[in-house]
Amino acid sequence: MKVFDRLEELLDAGDLQCALAEARALTGQIERRSNVVSGAIDDFLIDLMTLAFVAEAFGNHLADAARKLARRRLSKVRLLTLN
Repeated sequence: MKVFDRLEELLDAGDLQCALAEARALTGQIERRSNVVSGAIDDFLIDLMTLAFVAEAFGNHLADAARKLARRRLSKVRLLTLN
């Protein structure tokens, strides 16, 4: 569960490019025991990349929606790995 707590913290990081690099390493520690889990992890990383782009291009004000989506995807990954 520490992996998920750290991933949650990364969503609020100031430097989202560094956060993305760390998130990639952390998600590698999550067991991808099914295609559903793998897909959910990939979706989360895509959302985090989108968040980093939006924050860089438009500022944090517009990044709130992307951050919210990434949090929801992370919650989905967490739920899928608990089963």
